[in-house]
Amino acid sequence: MVEIKTPEQIAKMRAAGLVVAAMHEACAEAAQPGVSTKELDEIAAKVLADHGAKPNFLGYGGFPGNICTSVNDVVVHGIPDRETVLRNGDMISIDAGAIVDGWHGDAAITVFVGSGHAPELLELSRVTEESMWAGIAAVRKGARLVEVSKAIEGYIRRQPRPASGRYGIVEDYGGHGIGSEMHMDPHLLNYVDPRRRLGRNNPKLVPGFCIAIEPMVSLGTPKTHVLEDEWTVKTDDGSWSSHWEHSVALTEQGPLVLTAPDGGKAKLAELGVETAPDPLG
Repeated sequence: MVEIKTPEQIAKMRAAGLVVAAMHEACAEAAQPGVSTKELDEIAAKVLADHGAKPNFLGYGGFPGNICTSVNDVVVHGIPDRETVLRNGDMISIDAGAIVDGWHGDAAITVFVGSGHAPELLELSRVTEESMWAGIAAVRKGARLVEVSKAIEGYIRRQPRPASGRYGIVEDYGGHGIGSEMHMDPHLLNYVDPRRRLGRNNPKLVPGFCIAIEPMVSLGTPKTHVLEDEWTVKTDDGSWSSHWEHSVALTEQGPLVLTAPDGGKAKLAELGVETAPDPLG
């Protein structure tokens, strides 16, 4: 069952989303050479405490961190620790979440550590982020969920191929419903699977529908494996990857990007999409 939210519930999710945005701002600024991923986790914990919010990652299925810190060929679910120290030239996905009054926010950004990154890495992150926005722009009343998947995949496939030969759209992980829990139905693929065009896997989008849109793209294979810690997900071929995510609510007035500081207004305006008013002003 897809959980449909009231305007009042969406306002609480917006409050949680703004905490996530603050976590990202603080962690991105701190992600410098010589900093451990555990230090980033401690910074995120302080932001949560300062806002009176709770972490939704910590303890989820036994996960030991407040955020996921996924470096280079780690796609998602990297565990923060003292041993993983950022180096100049690294790229890191910082996936963060927060709970406010029982309602969840969840988003991820890709951050470049230091300088001197190869152009194809910069382009990888750009393509992944822009595909996320293409998916967000497809969140409209009366659309089907598969149209969001189609928009994400379509944007990626239209881009010039990288020197590695292809962009790998990670197959085993995708977006998800969000609200009173962090992960809820429906599951959102970042590509089109013809078998999911009908039924419960392809619901119609209506006001109150909330979804976390999160493409994960590598410079090689779409295939991944999980390490012995039962969390860390790496690409099978060791290619580096990018991960971007926003939580989005559909309202009567259009989409509201719950985890973007401006609600997604500026970026969606570039795409010709009118956003909903911010319930928090």
